[in-house]
Amino acid sequence: MGNITPESIVSDLRYLQLLSRSFPTIADASTEIINLEAILNLPKGTEHFLSDVHGEYEAFQHVLKNASGAVKRKVNEIFGNTLREAEKKELCTLIYYPEEKLRLVKEYETDIDDWYLITLNQLVKVCQNVSSKYTRSKVRKALPKDFSYILQELLHESNIDPNKHAYINVIISTIISTKRADDFIIAMCNLIQRLTIDSLHIVGDIYDRGPGAHIIMDLLCDYHNFDIQWGNHDILWMGAASGNEACMANVIRLSMRYANLSTLEDGYGINLLPLATFAMETYANDPCTIFAPKMDFSDGNYNEKTLRLITQMHKAITIIQLKLEAEIISRRPEFGMEKRRLLHLIDYERGLFCYEGKEYPLRDTNFPTIDPADPYRLTDEECELMTKIHASFMNSEKMKKHMRCLFTYGGMYTVCNSNLLYHASMPLNEDGSFKHVRIGKKEYWGRKLLLKTDQLMRTAYFDEEGEEKNFALDYVWYMWCGPDAPSYDKDKMATFERYFVADKELSKETKGYYYALRNRVDICDQILREFGVEPGPHSHIINGHVPVKTIKGEKPIKADGKLLVIDGGFSKAYQPETGIAGYTLVYHSHGLQLVQHQPFESTQKAIEEGQDIKSTTILVDYSTQRVLVKHTDKGRELVTQIADLNKLLVAYRTGFIKEKE
Repeated sequence: MGNITPESIVSDLRYLQLLSRSFPTIADASTEIINLEAILNLPKGTEHFLSDVHGEYEAFQHVLKNASGAVKRKVNEIFGNTLREAEKKELCTLIYYPEEKLRLVKEYETDIDDWYLITLNQLVKVCQNVSSKYTRSKVRKALPKDFSYILQELLHESNIDPNKHAYINVIISTIISTKRADDFIIAMCNLIQRLTIDSLHIVGDIYDRGPGAHIIMDLLCDYHNFDIQWGNHDILWMGAASGNEACMANVIRLSMRYANLSTLEDGYGINLLPLATFAMETYANDPCTIFAPKMDFSDGNYNEKTLRLITQMHKAITIIQLKLEAEIISRRPEFGMEKRRLLHLIDYERGLFCYEGKEYPLRDTNFPTIDPADPYRLTDEECELMTKIHASFMNSEKMKKHMRCLFTYGGMYTVCNSNLLYHASMPLNEDGSFKHVRIGKKEYWGRKLLLKTDQLMRTAYFDEEGEEKNFALDYVWYMWCGPDAPSYDKDKMATFERYFVADKELSKETKGYYYALRNRVDICDQILREFGVEPGPHSHIINGHVPVKTIKGEKPIKADGKLLVIDGGFSKAYQPETGIAGYTLVYHSHGLQLVQHQPFESTQKAIEEGQDIKSTTILVDYSTQRVLVKHTDKGRELVTQIADLNKLLVAYRTGFIKEKE
C-alpha cells in the first residue's frame, strides 16, 4: 500500500466510491482482502477439454461423469489397498450413475442399512478430497439445498478426532434411519462429479453424425461452468437456426446420411413429413442406391420400408442443397467459390460429369427435378417444401434455447490460463505468415479474422432484416465449407463428388497450409503471441476438427508439445479411421494430461457391469510444484481486485471516502 498516492486516489475516486458500496467499512474491505489472498494460494481448479463429440451423448455423459478418469484416480488415491479392485469399481460406478446403481444394489444386497453405512462413509471421504481445493464459500454454493447443512458438517469435520467420530456416525445413522439415504447418496455423487471438474471446455463440433446432440446441449445448458469454441458443424446448425436454407438442407442431409433423425425430430420438433411426401412422390421408382444411409452409426433399428424412405429423402434434400448453395455462390462472387457450382457440368443425356477437360461416369443419372437448361432453379414443389422446412426450423423453441446457449457461452476462440483454444484453423500462407482474408471491403487475419467471423455469426442470428444481416447469413454458410474460413480451411467440401463420381481423386479435399505448419514451434509461438499469450513451457494451442489417425501412427501432440489436437474419434463414424474413441485433456494443479479413450460400449453396461471407458493417460506438461490460483487468469483478476481494495482502505484512512454504517 506504500505506493498508493493521494493523486492516484483522486484519479480513481469515482470508481472507489462505487466500490465502497460493496465494502462500506474498513473491516469489510480488510476481510475481503484476507479472503482473496487466501484464495490465491489454493490449488487451481481442474479444467476438462473435450472436442468433436458429434452427438455421441452416451460417451459424452460418461466422460463428463468420470472426468476422464479423474474420479477413478481420486478413489485409488484415497482407498489404495484398503478396498479391493472390485469394490473400488463399484464405488466409481455409484458416483457416475447413483440412481441407476442404487436400484441394482437393492436387488442383491441383503443388509441394505449396513451397505448404506459403509457407502456413505466412503462417499464422505471422496467428497472431502475433491472439495479440499476450494473455499468453503465455493463448496457451499455447489451444495444441494436439501442437504446443504448436513454436507457442510460432514465435509469440514474430521473422523480422526475422537470427539467428532461419534458426531459424524450419528449424522450418517440418522440419514439412514429417516429413509433419506438414497437421496443423500445421489446428492453426494452429483456433488463429487461437480467438484472434480471446475470448468469444462468444448473445443467444437457438438452436432451431426451421432444421435444425441440435443441431449448434449441440454446437459451443457445446465452445467456449472463451461465454454464452447464453435466448430463448423455447430456453425452449420447455427446458420440453419438463423434462417439460412442451404444450412438447413445440409443439416437434414447429414441426418439422413447417418440415419440419425432423433435430434431433428425428437430434439427440435422439425417436421420432416413434407420432405418424406415429396421424396416418395419424386423418387417412387428410383432405387437411390448411392443414398443408402450409413446404418452402422444410426440412432435406431429401422425396417426396410423406413430405410427406403430415408434413402429417398436423402437424395431429395441433397439435390435441393446443391441448388441452394449455387444460389449463394452466384450471389456472392467475392466468396470465390464459382468452381463449386457443378450441376451445369453434367451431360444429362449421356450421364457424364464433364470437369476440367475430362469426363467421369455418374453413379446416379436420375435427376427428375433438374432442368438441364436451368439446372439450379428450384421446382415449385421444392420451393414449397423449403418454405415449410424454413418455418419448422424458425419456430423450434428448443432450438432457440440451445442457440442462445451456444451464443452466450460460445465463440470462435478463447484464451484460458495460457492455453489458446479454437476448433480448426488459423489460415496461413505457405511461408507461415497470416493469410489476409477479404470480408466485405476489408481484410482480416489472425485474431482479427476470428473476431470478425464471430461478429458475423451473431449478426446473422440476432440482427433485424437488412443487407448486413443478409450478407452475414450467407457468410455463415461460407464458414461451414469456405476455403478461407477459419472453421474449415480446405480447398473445397467435395459433397457432390463423394455422392456422384466414383473416381476418388475428385473427392480429395486439400487442407490449408496451417495443418502442416502447426507442427512447427515457431509458427505456434507466432499464433500464441497474436492472441496475447506469451509463448512458454506452459502455453499451448488446443484444436479439434481433424481426427488424429492413431491407427496409422499419427500423434495428437505436435510442435514439441506446443499444440494438441484432441479430435481422436469420439464419433463412431470416425473410429474406423482413428482406431480409438477420442482424446480428452485434463489440466489440474500438477499439469496437463492427455487421455486416450477406447470405445464406450453403453451406459447400461457401465451401470450393470461397472464397465468404465478404458483410458490411457499421456503426460504433456507436468510440474512437481502445484499450480495455484495465483498463477491463473482468475488469480490475476483477484490480484487486481486486492490492489483496488487496498486503495479503498487508504481512501478510508486518509478521509477521501467516509466509512458508512
